[in-house]
Amino acid sequence: MTASASEPYDLAVIGAGSAGLAGAVSASELGLSVVLLDSSVQAGGQFYRHPAPGLGAARPEALHHDWSAFAELRRRLAASDVTHLTAHHVWSVTREDGDDGPWAVHAVTGPDGAEGRPRRIHARTVLLATGAYERQLPFPGWTLPGVVGAGGAQAMLKSGLVLPGKRIVVAGSGPLLLAVASSLAIAGAKVPAVVEASGYLRYARSPRVLMTNPHKAAEALTHGTALLRHRVRLVTRSAVTEVHGTDRVEAVTVTRLDRDWRPVQGSGRRIACDALAVGHGLVPQIELATALGCATRPLADGTLALALDTRQETSVRGLWAAGETGGVGGAELARTEGELAGIAVAARLLGRPADSARLRRLLRDRDRMRAFAELMGRAHAPGPGWSGWLTDDTDVCRCEEVSAGRVREAVRDLGARDARTVKLLTRAGMGWCQGRMCGTAVACLAARGEAPEPPAERRPFATPVPLSTLAALDASTENDS
Repeated sequence: MTASASEPYDLAVIGAGSAGLAGAVSASELGLSVVLLDSSVQAGGQFYRHPAPGLGAARPEALHHDWSAFAELRRRLAASDVTHLTAHHVWSVTREDGDDGPWAVHAVTGPDGAEGRPRRIHARTVLLATGAYERQLPFPGWTLPGVVGAGGAQAMLKSGLVLPGKRIVVAGSGPLLLAVASSLAIAGAKVPAVVEASGYLRYARSPRVLMTNPHKAAEALTHGTALLRHRVRLVTRSAVTEVHGTDRVEAVTVTRLDRDWRPVQGSGRRIACDALAVGHGLVPQIELATALGCATRPLADGTLALALDTRQETSVRGLWAAGETGGVGGAELARTEGELAGIAVAARLLGRPADSARLRRLLRDRDRMRAFAELMGRAHAPGPGWSGWLTDDTDVCRCEEVSAGRVREAVRDLGARDARTVKLLTRAGMGWCQGRMCGTAVACLAARGEAPEPPAERRPFATPVPLSTLAALDASTENDS
């Protein structure tokens, strides 16, 4: 079913990753008119990012886990009536005509949004499947060429078939590191070490969660086998605390950490490399929802996720969310939640109950995988002592070139007690990324060793928008509903 020129779509899905694809095709197959918007030119999201056809990759599935699940979603999308709008960067969602009116989804077009051509899509309901972005904790030398995000290194390989270097250290915290390291090693890079700031004992303390999620153990075994085969060493309770080089990365210092992530004096040692892939977990991308006043919940790893009911609806009626927006948990959980949300939206709009057996299966699967996600967050939560890595001249906010010393001065001498006040006093977080890169670090430094408040993740625009686009809003005739 498709929407007419005068009628809004039944459902607008924002994000064509695992959650968004599952939600869109499930709702469409139940009879709803669905529009799927995504910033990329290809479906799949970050997890199933793959090379453009022009690169001639013979086996794009070789760098992916569980490719068959994505292939099935892509087949269902092609067979459906879903309107798939690629290269659409959604910067805001608003509601028209009061609480009962349709939603307006505002986007700009082009591969990187540079075209600036405004699009406004109307829909009766919205499903947010916007995923997550990498969390970075700064350290001396992290701005040198050759330092990339762990997920960024994997994206370079998956979409461009290129490596960030020949000898790559992988560091940070979280299970993504194992996947990144095994992918890089299989692709031909030399990976001298995977440096994990946490350990893995917390997983062993929750045997019931592990027993009900055997696929996670299978994934870990697959990555572990690849690392052993390529002689990649796993170093736990350690971190890269400094990067060395002039024009590019030449080596890193790896330092042992205590249980609070404080560097152990005298334990540092150098590892030669020409690239560093580093990341300390993922942050749910929830700006579109928080701008509408959706309730959030704190996660064990210090980030914020959307508070959702049992059917994936946010605290704002008519607005659903699935996947990493509700807490980072992986592609399989995202698919399950997307399908659950699509079914729930259809049941609401069509006025008939969902298939009870299908619903019970999805709820059971969602709950057991969400339990593992919570365990994962606890196991890899940054310790309060990580800021001991920072020298005063270390840049914390890269966009505005604000150093750790300036942030500490704002806290120590100028009375700042939270990230917002530090921002006003130093401009930390006012740059292009709007605090996505530095928000965690600034909040931790402002907390003076106490538990920091998670960054508010409230931004008026979810993606950069040209002023010409804002000026043209009222006059725009680009309306696909």
